[in-house]
Amino acid sequence: MSTSLDPRAAVSPKAQIGENVTIGPFAVVEDGAVIGDGTSVAPHALIATGARIAKNCIIHHGAVVGHRPQDLKYADEPTTCEVGEGTTVREYATLHRGTGEGGRTVIGKNCFLMGYVHIAHDCIVGDNVIMSNAAMLAGHTEVEDNVIIGGVTPVHQFTRIGCHSMVGGGLRVAKDVPPYSLVGGAPLVFEGLNAVGLRRRGFSRETLEALDRAYTMLYRAKMNVSQAVAAIMADPALMAFPEVQHMVSFIKGSKRGIVGAPRLHS
Repeated sequence: MSTSLDPRAAVSPKAQIGENVTIGPFAVVEDGAVIGDGTSVAPHALIATGARIAKNCIIHHGAVVGHRPQDLKYADEPTTCEVGEGTTVREYATLHRGTGEGGRTVIGKNCFLMGYVHIAHDCIVGDNVIMSNAAMLAGHTEVEDNVIIGGVTPVHQFTRIGCHSMVGGGLRVAKDVPPYSLVGGAPLVFEGLNAVGLRRRGFSRETLEALDRAYTMLYRAKMNVSQAVAAIMADPALMAFPEVQHMVSFIKGSKRGIVGAPRLHS
């Protein structure tokens, strides 16, 4: 199969188009955009100057990739929005490029970004991330691998969401979400391990038990965060698990603080 550019599409001769690319009618591909082999671009999509789209991606109707960031500081400096191999971008999602000379928005491999998702400037999104309809990341947000974010959920700028966690829909994320966790409620709180997701992804029973014990120390042992982290680090049986090590590292690196403890039910 050769590259197919609909004659009604506006494709700049200064764009870099790979092999076996399909671009539909009324799509716009601007100067300097890069579209990798095997990627399809649906009608009315905008692949803007900053777009760097890898192989075998699917860009749906009306989506915007690599456009100018919604940042008053932006002064038309060259920046990028990089989309990893195999990622799907659904209808009317908006993925903006970075701010500041050389700024980058980076989205990993095999992500599934549903309709009206927004990823702002300078975000870092890992592999295999699912964002449901109208979930939104403000600038400089970091989302690690294998995260699921429910629909209509805004994430505050500079917030971090740890790997293999799941955030419920219709919520507001204003603090860091620790890895491997399930969070919900308003205000957002830790509700336990994302146990179903972790089992589906092949985590062992021993790993789940270690994470559960570590989170019990963090959220239920009547210690503050620093004390709980110190107690976890002092337990060699827990620290033998790389997942617990990552949990500790993530929490120690938090600048916004982590989501609160689960509510006690009477």
